[in-house]
Amino acid sequence: MSTPEIRTASAPAPGRGLRETLGPLLLAAFALALLADLGSLLAGAETGHRIAKPLLMPLLAAYTAVRGGPRLLIAALLLGWAGDVLLLSDAEAAFLAGMGSFAVGHLCYLTLFGRCRTPRPLAPGYAVALATVVVLLWPDLPAGLRIPVAGYALLLTAMAWRASGFGALAGAGGALFLVSDLLIATEVAQWPQPPVPDFWVMFLYGMGQLGLTAGILARTRLPA
Repeated sequence: MSTPEIRTASAPAPGRGLRETLGPLLLAAFALALLADLGSLLAGAETGHRIAKPLLMPLLAAYTAVRGGPRLLIAALLLGWAGDVLLLSDAEAAFLAGMGSFAVGHLCYLTLFGRCRTPRPLAPGYAVALATVVVLLWPDLPAGLRIPVAGYALLLTAMAWRASGFGALAGAGGALFLVSDLLIATEVAQWPQPPVPDFWVMFLYGMGQLGLTAGILARTRLPA
């Protein structure tokens, strides 16, 4: 009599269970923190904003790490966190330091995008938008911020354009990030603002970083 064949189920890959359970929890925590921040801004609760805002990027970075995402993406998100914390201060030095932190984060994104193909029709549109914004904002910006803001705008626009090479989701994320920072620049230039401008800045920024993260993770080979 032949020995009956025993079929054993293949063992799950190490870490897969962690990704399947912890990943959604971290993403949900990010969503709750963003809602708390936006609600605080609408309610004028400054303390709530100061608590919720610094939680956003660490949660998104932790989600990326659990998903096995690229280190450059994690670095970009953590640099965004540093910028978020610095921009909680109204001091000009903190503003410049925060802008510098975000700028290094954009360099991480640009390095991550590498040589991906970017839709050519978008290039002229982004170039015209950049030139128009810089020319219009220039006279109204404080003299000491004009060159830093123009340089940062160039880097941010390049990131948003290159993000479109990673698909529609990442491209939309880059565009939302760009509009968010444009609102900040118009506030610095003392242009008329929409109602509750900080709400729109954080909404566009949070959705922009989420779009970039989701788009990059979708196009990056991750372990099963």
